[in-house]
Amino acid sequence: MREVTVSRVVAAAPTELSAWLEPATIVEAEGSFAVERVEERDGTTVVVASGPGLQLPLRFEDRDGTIYYTQESERGPFSAMETSLETDPVDHGRTRLAARSAVELAAPLPFGDRIAAWKRRGELTTLLESAEAAFE
Repeated sequence: MREVTVSRVVAAAPTELSAWLEPATIVEAEGSFAVERVEERDGTTVVVASGPGLQLPLRFEDRDGTIYYTQESERGPFSAMETSLETDPVDHGRTRLAARSAVELAAPLPFGDRIAAWKRRGELTTLLESAEAAFE
């Protein structure tokens, strides 16, 4: 598995940013998949996302203030994917949003995990840019 980390300071108070960081909003803001439906299962939220030719269930949990989500099945583009989003107050109503993800590509390609990490970094960067734009 490869790990990527990105962060950005957003002009929003931690409570405002946390309210914006809903599972469906996160998936849409990453830019690769559309939200098909949202389901509540066993105290977690599952967002079923779709893209060209595939459906991808993502399971979201709150872990002591950290948003944690994983690809629920092995039928997606990754054989494994887990992501965490953390918010930390900075100053004057601003918040640092940090996204950390570990991925492993499902296809047996040379440098596949490196490619998956590159793609995932792009998605997380798009998420941070969307969060920043939401509070401009």
